[in-house]
Parts: sequence; structure tokens; C-alpha cells
Amino acid sequence: MKKTLITGGAGYKGTLLTEKILSLGHEVRVIDNLMYGAESLLGFASNPNFSLVKKDIRNLTKKDVEGFDFIYHLAGISGYPACEANPHSAQVINVDSTQNLVDLLSPEQILVYASTTSMYGKSGLEQDETAIPTPTSLYGITKLEAEKICMKRKNSVSLRFATIFGPSRRMRCDLLLNDFVFKAVRERNLVLFDSASVRTFLHIKDAINAYAMVLDRPEKFINNIFNVGDNRYNYSKQDLVKIIAKYAQFEAVQSKLDDLDRRDFVINFDKINKLDFMASISVDEGIQELIRLYSWYTPYSPYSII
Repeated sequence: MKKTLITGGAGYKGTLLTEKILSLGHEVRVIDNLMYGAESLLGFASNPNFSLVKKDIRNLTKKDVEGFDFIYHLAGISGYPACEANPHSAQVINVDSTQNLVDLLSPEQILVYASTTSMYGKSGLEQDETAIPTPTSLYGITKLEAEKICMKRKNSVSLRFATIFGPSRRMRCDLLLNDFVFKAVRERNLVLFDSASVRTFLHIKDAINAYAMVLDRPEKFINNIFNVGDNRYNYSKQDLVKIIAKYAQFEAVQSKLDDLDRRDFVINFDKINKLDFMASISVDEGIQELIRLYSWYTPYSPYSII
């Protein structure tokens, strides 16, 4: 049994990662400030291998991280809008708190950092792990700074995830594909900015499988950075609209305004694919899944089903 610590474990990815690691028979402790509540974790309350510490990532101490074999660092302010709205908090939480966490770890502990392909910006070119990231948003900038902090220490892994989509115990509807499907289903209208821009998409369950691979075969991952995704799932916004239109009736409008969070790149995932990682859920399948979800789930409503 391995002892794992997940920062931000009550979040979008964190809840499903907690579920996955527990299902493998390992011990999981979640550290989270529970700003969105603890409901996403209620299903784990009866599992003796699960524990929760309500604490802000900015206040970690040595005692919080001692004794764990793996630390999955997911906590942070995620996405362009949230970081732009809270620039000071983005720096303190995403960067400074990561430095504090790294300083608290012992050399033998394995750190898995939740990074992002957002840092590749809008080059329009294929990007592998050797490319020099050129983030264009505060979110991408802070994630890149935090990644550099993590990778200065031994026994660290950085996973640069493609744009995640799909349902979770703690749903995020602001992610691009989740948002597109919600607007198509519930508002029947979708406005496209920079509709030809391309990025790569990955179902959340496949992202969780990548995290689990590090737990299973750490020697293949430590001291390395990996783009996490699948070369088959590079799509423009126009491509996504065409797929959604197979299953829902809505109007898509092309805006002449620039996207404030423009990302335009094709990601190369050969490095992690050589370790036998392949996405198992296609964008088409994920869109159908989201359409079923939004047929009964309304975000931010007191009547929402979580």
C-alpha cells in the first residue's frame, strides 16, 4: 500500500483521482480548503484508507506532508478568467505555495505536478516537450513558473495536460468543451472567438489514468516532463461545433473579436504514448456524455444534482 497526498483533492480532477487511487488499494489523504464544499468527497467517508485535512495550500507545514510516498499537487487557481480576476492570489497560490510545498518535501518523496499545455500559447506549431513554452495568459505564466520550481528537485514529474473535458464529482463547466456543450444544450446558442484556433482535448478519466501510471511505474516518469493527451484529438473550435451539432440543435455565431485566452497549437504526445498511454474516450463520446449530463444538471443552481 502506498501513501498518497493530493492537494486540491476536492476539485474537478482531484475527486476522481482520489477515487482511482483508493480503488487501487492505496491510502489517500486530501488537503483542500473546501471552498466549493465537501460534497464531492462524501462517497469516500466510509473508506478507512481515506482522510481529509481542511487547509489552504498557502498554509502547509512540514507535518502536513510527512510520511507520504507520493504527493499529487493539483491545488491552485485554474484557468484564464480566475487568474485574471485574482492576479495576486494566482501568484501566491500557484507559484509561492508551490515553492513552499517543494521546500517541505524530503528528497525521496515523489512529487507529481499538475501542469498544462496552456503554456504553449498561440504559436500555431506542433509542440513537444522540448519546445520553449510561450504562455500568453497569467494562468499559463504561473503554471510554468510553478513547473520550473518542481522540476528543480529530484523525484519530480510534471504532467502537461491537454484541455480536459467530461463529468466529475465536482463539475467544472468553464472548461472549453464542457462550456460549449452546456451552451449548445441549455442556451442553444454558441459564440465562437478565433474559431480556427486548435488545441488538444482529453477526457478527465484518461487524465486520471495518466496520474495512476506514475503511481504504478514511477521509474518511467520521475525527473521528466510529459505532454499528456493523444495525437488524434487535436481539434479546432469549428471542428467541435460540427461534432456537437450531430447530437444537439443550436446556433453557432462567429465573433469578429479576438479570444482573450487564445491558444493555437498542435501538441505532440509521442513521449507518453511510448509508455503505452492512449486516450480511451474520444471527443465524440465525451460530447454525448456531456449532453446527457446537461439534460438534468444545471450548474450553480440550488437545485443542481451533484
